[in-house]
Amino acid sequence: MSVKRLEQLAQAEKTAFVFPGQGSQKVGMLAEIAEQFSEVRDTFNEASEAVGFDLWQIAQTGEGLNQTENTQPVLLTASIALWRVWLSLGGVAPKFLAGHSLGEYSALVAGEAMSLGDAVKLVHLRGKLMQNAVPQGVGAMAAILGLADEDVVALCQKVSESATGSVEAANYNTKGQVVIAGTAELVNAVMAEAKEQGKKAIALPVSVPSHCSLMKPAAEKFAQALEQTAIELPCIPVIQNVNAKAAANVEELRQSLTEQLYRSVQWTKTIAHLQEHGVTYIAECGPGTVLSNMAKRLPNIEKTFALDTQSRMEDALNTILVAEGKIA
Repeated sequence: MSVKRLEQLAQAEKTAFVFPGQGSQKVGMLAEIAEQFSEVRDTFNEASEAVGFDLWQIAQTGEGLNQTENTQPVLLTASIALWRVWLSLGGVAPKFLAGHSLGEYSALVAGEAMSLGDAVKLVHLRGKLMQNAVPQGVGAMAAILGLADEDVVALCQKVSESATGSVEAANYNTKGQVVIAGTAELVNAVMAEAKEQGKKAIALPVSVPSHCSLMKPAAEKFAQALEQTAIELPCIPVIQNVNAKAAANVEELRQSLTEQLYRSVQWTKTIAHLQEHGVTYIAECGPGTVLSNMAKRLPNIEKTFALDTQSRMEDALNTILVAEGKIA
């Protein structure tokens, strides 16, 4: 899709598209919708050619799917495949785009800030650098449920002051749900403290402690790759993770992508930004329903959609076109 083509699309006033990050992958993703729409396999073929290995085979067999360096390009490609199906069906151009962690790259490709080929190469490298930044077993992540954001931050600071290593808030997902990341021993200590207060703490099955200071070495190397990648400002505003706002220029965009590796994902503020700007419909463009399920519990969100099957795609298409006044 060219910028001109996107500009020709009907523009939504109430709809945002959000793109999921790591953790939404599943074996066999998009198999059903690929049977109905050639855009899915075409997109996977294009991305596979760029990175030099078969992303569709990984997605369907699961072999190597949970290795970060594979997970990231597969998920990005799946999201863009669904985005292209949406456009082929005559879907509106959303008012905003946003992506959770890795999903920010999907949003930028959808907004034509970078090509799919460049993006899959970037996130493949991103996954490798993240994996190599911290030895296996040294880092960890966990979800803390039921505590206010500031209480989670205070717990992390308390634990970090009394031991070697670090633990930080990594993802502010929704009210009462914060993911922490850092040195495994300290992550476990925060979990124990939260449980002592009667709250829930769930260890996440990840091999990389994302969005914390342990990722700074990876960010330094990744910044070099970003500088060598052709990037433009997106033609649909992309709300970025680190500051919950759209970049004013390309340098700011690159800087935010670099910082995203070691700073927390401000997803709660991102969704608040969308709501403050009139968004009442949110479509999750990627495998699964993680982001749409989080958003459906929020006030003033009329409906959320997942797009990863034909029936879900058609439901979203019809409902949003009516809501946006594009069809009666």
